Amino acid sequence: MNLRRDVFQAIADPTRRAILLLLATQTMTAGAIAANFDTARPTVSKHLQILTECELLGQQQNGREVYYHINAKNMKQVADFIEPFRQMWDDRFNKLESIMKNYKSDK
Repeated sequence: MNLRRDVFQAIADPTRRAILLLLATQTMTAGAIAANFDTARPTVSKHLQILTECELLGQQQNGREVYYHINAKNMKQVADFIEPFRQMWDDRFNKLESIMKNYKSDK
């Protein structure tokens, strides 16, 4: 049975978010990724499996090594979901800033 994982369930875990941050700028092997954590390598491998299943990570075989990299297309799904909230908070902070400027100028 091929279980399709949800992107948001995958990023709910802090270790998986840390893995995504590690891979944001470079491709890495599972061993290189695991070296950044104080957990057993099989635990990191399970996190990599989950991130790969929900297609936030891609894999590329290079000889005997498998390199993991960010799948930017599916990361966009997360960004698209968060964008309206970011805009809402930007608007609220801009309104607060305007109120504070008016408050200071009234004194």
